[in-house]
Amino acid sequence: MTFGEQPAYLRVASDLREKIVNGSLPPHTRLPSQARIREEYGVSDTVALEARKVLMAEGLVEGRSGSGTYVRERPVPRRVARSGFRPPSGASPFRQEQAEGGTRGTWESSSEQEGASPEIAARLGIQLGDRVMRTRYLYRDAGEAMMISTSWEPLEVTGRTPVMLPEEGPLGGCGVVERMAAIDIVVDNVVEEVGARPGLAEELLALGGVPGHVVMVIERTYYASGRAVETADVVVPADRYRVAYHLPVK
Repeated sequence: MTFGEQPAYLRVASDLREKIVNGSLPPHTRLPSQARIREEYGVSDTVALEARKVLMAEGLVEGRSGSGTYVRERPVPRRVARSGFRPPSGASPFRQEQAEGGTRGTWESSSEQEGASPEIAARLGIQLGDRVMRTRYLYRDAGEAMMISTSWEPLEVTGRTPVMLPEEGPLGGCGVVERMAAIDIVVDNVVEEVGARPGLAEELLALGGVPGHVVMVIERTYYASGRAVETADVVVPADRYRVAYHLPVK
């Protein structure tokens, strides 16, 4: 086989990827061995190994201890709806959006105080080390882990108020907009930036991914009259979900 200018391992990986996509190598089928790839494509052991590494990094195959490398089941992506903030209604935006999609969303959370890191201080417009309330969430869609969110709120804003702990008190579980309104702060803007990166080990462990899987990261910040009152990082598995935005036309 002639490989031209493209590195040989990428051409081998491309051919194997095509077989996975078109069903020639269906899910749970064992990937050809390194020796078989070497023989079939006329390449070295190094090239065969690198091609297999590419497919594993892309999440198309997975290694099974003592058994070999197998084609993974390809999930059908589901939507994660993003619609900015919503009018007060007694439920969090996540719960509303899940209900609209016909599923029952649940979550686990924990909160603790900490000093603002340089990045969080910059996002919230506060000083390095200022106290913030950090809340970590693990969201589930019909029982399956689907999303991790970590939020930070400046205690200069929420400290010693009924909404200091986002998941406790009379407004526990409600969205940021409604909670802030309870302490006379009107949220009037929200900014989200979406990026992608390899998932961290602890993220993939919680979300059921494998090393090398890509996650989408939504960096969200709520503002009230130009002042940041909450910022969060929302992490979603890129192979299982698509982020859908509902943007009003004015």
